[in-house]
Amino acid sequence: MKRKVFYSFHFDNDVMRVQQIRRMGALEGDEPVSPNTWEQIKRTEQGVKNWIDQNLNGKSCLVVLIGSQTANRPWVQYEIKRAWELGKAVVGVHIHRLNCPRNGFGTMGANPFNQFSFKNKSGQIVKPFVYEPNYSDAYGDIRDNLASWIENSINQ
Repeated sequence: MKRKVFYSFHFDNDVMRVQQIRRMGALEGDEPVSPNTWEQIKRTEQGVKNWIDQNLNGKSCLVVLIGSQTANRPWVQYEIKRAWELGKAVVGVHIHRLNCPRNGFGTMGANPFNQFSFKNKSGQIVKPFVYEPNYSDAYGDIRDNLASWIENSINQ
């Protein structure tokens, strides 16, 4: 069974890397909205929040695809906070070693989870897992392991 996930990432910097992950087909993830639809959604802050909440519905896990600037993005921060509030598993994967056709390789970004304090159901502080794919074959490492990384996070 393929898990249904919500991908969180910095669109402007990382969309081409994220598309590589989507094409792997290991998971069932949301397709990105078209630029025209996004322009309508982002007219109001509440419109964006409603879209995020709607798209988190029915998902097992929030997968934060961490590029060089992902940790600083306000909507990524909202997605992390909201997913945790809704009881979704949260996992991070560094994607800077995926080769972007436009920009080449990226630089490693900060862990976006360091800005939060996560507590599990029993009140213990936990940190979501963050994976850094293999230097020599990031694509293959993500392809071969993303599903198990998500399962690890769901079972954390």
